[in-house]
Amino acid sequence: MTVDAFDISPETITSAQRAYHAALNLGIAKGSDRSRAVLAMAQALKNSFDEILEANTLDLEASREMAVPELILDWLKLTPNRLETTVEILQRLGELSDPLRRVRSADYQLQDSQTYSQLMPLGVIALIYEAFPEMAAIAAGLCIKTGNSIILKGSTEASHSNAAIGNALSMAVGSAGLPPGSLELITTENGASVRDLVTQDRYVNLIIPYGRSSLIQQVVRQSTCPVLKSAMGNCYLYWSPNGSMEMVSWMIVDSHASKPDPVNAIEKVLVHRQTLPSSLAMLCNSLQEKGFYLRGDAELVETFPQLQLVKNNEWGCAYLNNTVALKLVDNLEDAIAWINQYSSGHADSIVTDSYQESRQFALGVNSASTYINASPRFSRNPSRGDSVFLGMSNQKGNRRGLISLESLTTVKHIVQGNGRF
Repeated sequence: MTVDAFDISPETITSAQRAYHAALNLGIAKGSDRSRAVLAMAQALKNSFDEILEANTLDLEASREMAVPELILDWLKLTPNRLETTVEILQRLGELSDPLRRVRSADYQLQDSQTYSQLMPLGVIALIYEAFPEMAAIAAGLCIKTGNSIILKGSTEASHSNAAIGNALSMAVGSAGLPPGSLELITTENGASVRDLVTQDRYVNLIIPYGRSSLIQQVVRQSTCPVLKSAMGNCYLYWSPNGSMEMVSWMIVDSHASKPDPVNAIEKVLVHRQTLPSSLAMLCNSLQEKGFYLRGDAELVETFPQLQLVKNNEWGCAYLNNTVALKLVDNLEDAIAWINQYSSGHADSIVTDSYQESRQFALGVNSASTYINASPRFSRNPSRGDSVFLGMSNQKGNRRGLISLESLTTVKHIVQGNGRF
């Protein structure tokens, strides 16, 4: 993709250059210094709660006047609880062990030398995010922890919130002694476009878009930099005839519980044709009582008139709300084929008591992760383990699945000789 340099915002180029030079120093910074900076970011965010919430109120008022969709308003709205959760994530990141410099065995050895590999930073990472003001802090924490500099570009709707959070984080990073440019915030006032940023492949090593599929696709189409695609919604569940209705209901409800961005929410359910109508009726009643809106294919609508008919183009699109669509299938093979064609490909589930079915589903579904009789609910800060996650990637390759600290690193091979030649 060829881009005329005169079309690009000068501030974008300057920010990318500063981030690039900062990344060179961050890559060799001590892990203790990076961790201290992340903890300082957590404290700065906590100290700025009032300013951030006031800024967020301005964004919400302006967005309502502009008739911004309710989905975006939900993503945009900050609460003390959402901010506190973000602080907890940063504090946890700061306390985790250094993800860099971990030595691993190499796949080969040269004669008279020792070969090994280490995890290293990628360099400059740009986050392009739609609403979700707190996402800037979480992404910044992940990047600083892994020795990467970060460029933040948020949406216009969250301009005041983004500025308040970005300023707090920048001051914290500077006070911790990290190089200028470690955290860059591209504001909406300078007129910089998404295209301006994603074509800075000379300086930027990775672009992470976060938001609706339209934003993701825009970044993928325009970018000359590598892109780590994230996915949200349009996850499928297959209900086997030997699986329980109670399990299906629980998995659907629980998968939607990670507000405001239920990444792995089950929005489509494939029901085996042998499932008893009474069980299906119980599922529909249970979900409707919990506030879900139900849709169905033509065959199901004929049997259950309370269901709204699904349009053909909906099977491959995310609803991003409490809507669930149901469809009858003849067997597991048909369910797998349908999921592989229409699912977003990042998290799909099965309810079954058959080990053979569970293995066939796990191996046959072409998704980043599969869940067997388990809720796919996404947690950015899980209570168990030592990881924090930014989101889910549905692309194939080394960065598929949960976007964690290691997702923001690369591998360097080092060969140590003994001086013989």
